[in-house]
Amino acid sequence: MTSFSGKTYWLVGASEGLGRALAQCLDAQGARLILSARNADRLNSLCNELTDARSVPLDVTDTDAVRDAAALVGEIDGVIYNVGAYEPMRATEWDSDAAIAMADVNFIGALRVLGAVVPRLIKQGRGDITLVGSLAGYRGLPAAIGYGASKAALVSLAETMRFDLKDTGVTVRLVNPGFIKTRLTEKNSFRMPMLMTPEDAAQRVLKAMKRSRFRTDFPAPFSWLIRSVDALPDLFVYRGK
Repeated sequence: MTSFSGKTYWLVGASEGLGRALAQCLDAQGARLILSARNADRLNSLCNELTDARSVPLDVTDTDAVRDAAALVGEIDGVIYNVGAYEPMRATEWDSDAAIAMADVNFIGALRVLGAVVPRLIKQGRGDITLVGSLAGYRGLPAAIGYGASKAALVSLAETMRFDLKDTGVTVRLVNPGFIKTRLTEKNSFRMPMLMTPEDAAQRVLKAMKRSRFRTDFPAPFSWLIRSVDALPDLFVYRGK
């Protein structure tokens, strides 16, 4: 079981919600933290609450900024990609700018960060990568143009990395939460089953990070329902459509 004490983690997407709660959990476990997000003020406020943390503000949609941030971060034991953008959108109400922005943050941003980190972890022969996806990445869902597709891409990326980084000393894991009470889910007008607090979700992510298991979906039984729908034949899922 992984110990966090004395290890350095770069948490990208740390300023609020799940990221902020996860930073607090890791700090309580003795980790040294490098915290990134766009909001420098919120990052600095969080750093002041923690034992050993520093702020590296970052916009993951800016390739040069990601490279510069990675250089500032230096040697790390692990990286957590927790950045997310979400706007509910149906195909009948298509907004290309919003859809592309979600893809740029949720998936392309991960490629930028990982491109700056993975070669370094391979070279040092050890490292830990945690990608925070979503249960929405398993099956196309209503009103999820942009978000669902970008999370599905992140799931596929994690699966590929798990194959390719075997025997390198670098552990890759994927964590797929359901609904978490944040400013993003406040945009939803529908009922959200088993809605979690950021603190509850952070504890589940922390538990997953203590193990080498690749995939963690939560909360059960909601995650079981989503995975079972993914296994259904298309004829059943899209009947009458």
